[in-house]
Amino acid sequence: MATTTLIGALLVAAGLIYMALAAIFRGRMTDPHASANDPAGRTLEPRRRGMGFLGLKANWPGLLIAAIGVILLLAPAFSG
Repeated sequence: MATTTLIGALLVAAGLIYMALAAIFRGRMTDPHASANDPAGRTLEPRRRGMGFLGLKANWPGLLIAAIGVILLLAPAFSG
């Protein structure tokens, strides 16, 4: 029972870390073709990133891992 809880907690943490890393490393942060005279082109912020990195399509593996972890965390509560 303790092993199931520990594995569940690790899977939830791994799912969250996966989603965070996927959002961070999704695309290039700088434009390699930016002009040196354009100060706006030298920023690390992407011009059009939008909120797509929060969507289900991009995060389903992390959500699946976290959901399996939640199921393992709740399993001892439902097994008599």
